[in-house]
This record gives sequence, C-alpha cells and structure tokens, in this order.
Amino acid sequence: MAYDFDLFVIGAGSGGVRAARFAAGFGAKVAVAESRYLGGTCVNVGCVPKKLLVYGAHVADELEQAAGYGWTLEEGHFDWGTLIANKNREIERLNGIYRNLLVNSGVTLVQGHARITGPNEVEVEGQRYSTEHILIATGGWPQVPDIPGKELAITSNEAFYLKDLPRRVLVVGGGYIAVEFAGIFQGLGAATTLLYRGDLFLRGFDGSVRTHLKEELEKRGLDLQFNADIQRIDKLEDGSLKATLKDGRELVADCIFYATGRRPMLDNLGLENTGVELDDKGYVRVDDQYQTTAPSILAIGDVIGRVQLTPVALAEGMAVARRLFKPEQYRPVDYQNIPTAVFSQPPIGTVGLTEEQAIEQGYEVKVFESRFRAMKLTLTDIQEKTLMKLVVDAKTDKVLGCHMVGPDAGEIIQGLGIALKAGATKQQFDETIGVHPTAAEEFVTMRTVTR
Repeated sequence: MAYDFDLFVIGAGSGGVRAARFAAGFGAKVAVAESRYLGGTCVNVGCVPKKLLVYGAHVADELEQAAGYGWTLEEGHFDWGTLIANKNREIERLNGIYRNLLVNSGVTLVQGHARITGPNEVEVEGQRYSTEHILIATGGWPQVPDIPGKELAITSNEAFYLKDLPRRVLVVGGGYIAVEFAGIFQGLGAATTLLYRGDLFLRGFDGSVRTHLKEELEKRGLDLQFNADIQRIDKLEDGSLKATLKDGRELVADCIFYATGRRPMLDNLGLENTGVELDDKGYVRVDDQYQTTAPSILAIGDVIGRVQLTPVALAEGMAVARRLFKPEQYRPVDYQNIPTAVFSQPPIGTVGLTEEQAIEQGYEVKVFESRFRAMKLTLTDIQEKTLMKLVVDAKTDKVLGCHMVGPDAGEIIQGLGIALKAGATKQQFDETIGVHPTAAEEFVTMRTVTR
C-alpha cells in the first residue's frame, strides 16, 4: 500500500523534532503535527526559560559578592516585566529555529491537534493522512492534586507568563522543578516558602546532596516546611490566597505554585482506535525499541515515563529514526550514567549511582566527601559551602557515582559523565592533574575515605 508518509510524528518537542529531522535525512517522507508550540516543553515552558530565570535570580548573588571585590553599587532594582519580555523574545527566536530545522530537513509541518484514527491513519483539523509508522511524542503536562480551590493555583506552564512577580509565593512539591522555582522566586525578591509532604525533598538523589542543599537553602532564608500538605485553597477578599494545611495551619500567599508531578499528555489522542496499551502509571507501554503494543505505532520521551530529560528524548528520537530508516547505524540508548543537573541555588550536578543505590545493588563502597567554601567567597561574608562526593566500588576501584552541590555543578559534572561512561577508576581520578585554582580540581584531589 502507498502511504502519504513513511513516518507521522505527533508532537514537535525535542524528541519528535529529532526523530523527524533525522528520518527525513535518511530519505523518509515525514510529517510532524503540533498543536501548541514548536520545541515542546523544554523550549517553551521548561528547561530553556527556566534557566533564563535562574540566571536572572543569580544576579542578586553577584551583586552581594561585588562589595568584597571593591565594587560600590547603587541599590539595584529588578523589573520582572523586562525579564519576562526578554525571555519571550528569546523563545520566539527558538520557535523560529525549530521551524527552520524541520522545513529545511524536508519535513512537512502540520499545525493542529492530531488524533490517531487507525493503526496507519492520523487526522488533523479534519484532514486525514495515511502513514506507515506513527510516532507518539506528545510529552507531559503538569498536574495539580484534586483539592478544593485547585483552580486558584498555578503550575510551571503559567509561571513563565505571570504579569508581576508575586510578593509572597508558596511552592508545593519536592522534586527538582519545585526546588528550582523556589530558588527563582526567592532570588528575584519574593518571600518564598517551599512546602513538601515528605521528610526531605529530591527523593532519589544522593542523601548527602539532599541534606547539604537543605542546609544551604536555609542559610539563604528560604522557608522549608516538610511533612506538610495542603487540604484546600481559598481566595481572600484582598485577592491573596489562603492555604489550609492538613495539620490545621493556615498560610497566606499571593501565588501558590504546584510542582507535584507531570502526567503523560494523551488527551484526545485517539488511542482507543489502536492497540496501544498503557502501563499501570498511565504511560504508553513500549519495548526496548520504543515499539508500542500496536505494530505500526511507536512512542518516545516523557510520554513513556522512563528518564524524563530532554537529552534522553533526543537520544530516543535518534534511535527510532535509525532503527526504522538507517538500521545499520542503529544503537540502543544507554540509560546508565546519565549526567543531570538541578538548577537550584546553589545548583546540583550528579552522574552515576548514589551512595544508597550502590549499597542496595550490593556494592561494597568507599565514600569520599569534601565540603569547602569556594575561593570566590573568601573576600565576602557569604558562608555558602560546596559539596563534592565520589562513590567508589571498594573491590574494583571503579567510580560508581559523582555528586556535587555548588556553583557550576552542571558544567563540571558533564565532563565527569564521560569519565564514568569510560569506566574510570578512583586511581585514574587521583592520577589526573587538576586545573588550579578551581573547585573542579577537588574531584581529583580527594584522597581520604570519609566512610
């Protein structure tokens, strides 16, 4: 049978665009349907705008440190509207780049909501297209718990478009998005509270990292409230919001921001017209080659619920394009030792196993930890400390995990990700000459086992 397309991609986020571009480059006839914005969550309401806001919040730290270096500055004034307008302009530029990447690759861009109407058919705005393969790359969507007053809260989707910076912000959640936005709001001048229902945020990260970040955020004056959860939200006469907690306490804020998880975006996708199955968490079930339970349909990215990171979606998109249209170049995605960062303030960089994971997996571990005040702060009164940590297999000397909390953690951990990918040992770390004077050299100078 002759199809309109060899591959029809639903969703023009990072993974979908990567799969489409490379499939077209391999000679396939490809279409991409997108109903919102090109670039997906990452470019529009995720990684990119968030990092721009983090940069904006970090300026306050630079201004505070300036006096120690001889700079006398007039009292600074921050304008939220200017930051958001400049951010919007950059996002529009990136949308254009994504459009050009697709069009210049020979991909047909179909704007509108796509719905699967059969195993080899997609409908967009009343127009039907036949295709040999369908790739679901629709990503995720933030969700707010079903409590009275939930409509009064915002999520990351709305936070990037607030007209004004709220004076008082209540951030709810314990994952990296909650921690990052708490730092953004506080750094830009809002009185910020982070509320989390568990004992300590960032579940799944190394225990030393979680504890160290908690201590540093408290030094900065961030109000951390653990083992706390909201029962209901009410709007007061003055327009502010009252959060009634399950323990009976009441907190008042101008903005309540929820970062309590994301769900796969499968709304009105037409999966009932296919043999696609979902797993017990609602994500699209796929095998190791991103094949769903319907032979002609594949899925990648946040919608399959594996590792929800932009570079992972890119790798998955590349793998699908190669397997379908350039099989001699196909290689599976390696989910081990994926470097990642949390752009908290101070930021986290991590790669490999946590101490807890290593022990759970049966390793006999040696732990090397260092906490120190960064050189840049020695001429200031700021007492922030950096944490660096190595988790090492005591039997083979192989470095199992690298963890850092401190300035430039994300930049530093990228290089260490290569080392772990290559199977570096602690001896090889020790024999590597450091770059002096830097914080990064601490990773090759830790000699004493902490425990």
